[in-house]
Amino acid sequence: MSGTEVFYALASVVLVSLFSLVGIVLLLLKERTLGYVTIFLVSFSSGSLFGNAFIHLLPETVAAHGFSVAVSIFVLCGIAGSFVVEKIIHWRHVHYPEQAEMEAFAYMNLLGDAVHNLLDGVVIAAAYAVDIRVGVATTIAILFHEIPQEMGDFGVLIHGGVSRKRALFFNFVTALTALVGAVVTIFLINLVDQVIVFLIPFSAGTFIYIAGSDLIPQLHKEKAVRNSLLQLLFFSLGIATMVVLRLEMG
Repeated sequence: MSGTEVFYALASVVLVSLFSLVGIVLLLLKERTLGYVTIFLVSFSSGSLFGNAFIHLLPETVAAHGFSVAVSIFVLCGIAGSFVVEKIIHWRHVHYPEQAEMEAFAYMNLLGDAVHNLLDGVVIAAAYAVDIRVGVATTIAILFHEIPQEMGDFGVLIHGGVSRKRALFFNFVTALTALVGAVVTIFLINLVDQVIVFLIPFSAGTFIYIAGSDLIPQLHKEKAVRNSLLQLLFFSLGIATMVVLRLEMG
């Protein structure tokens, strides 16, 4: 990776990490306002994640290396890896008393969040290694996913008995693991050129899993026709944003 690509990758990871604090600010909004904000964030995020996977990451991989069974396997590895992270986040230990169990779950959620953010750093660095504009598109997709995710993580910590100050601190610290993922990825890419052949479809797989398995089910909880139409609108805007960025790339 060039010095410019490394700079953009690390700056983007820092920006994504800072957004872990923005999610907390959103919790101060009134419930009705927060509902509309969430519709926008989750819908736009799911559209942009799908769009980035299918419009940026996979086409770039195929254009550079051709389509093969290996590419499909790497995508499936991304899906499987995300599944494992989700399992860590939802881990519980049935032998704990109720309060201790909830506290244990809260801290295990932090571990899962740290792994998730680590993968975010990997994805962002890998995307910038392909092209700066692909990196920008990937950063945008992750940013809009990060806000509702951090809101949920903060809520889990509070419910688990962690104070607000400690929850805010822990959320920010786990967000910084993205820097570790980015730095390791930059090192690997500079050491082994072909690692990018795996990382890009792997990243696409993580985006497909998050959008399809995590975000879309949340959208289905909304039954009102008007809000469902808003969801479709913002979902489409997320995809459209990725299309526009692709057109700008030429």
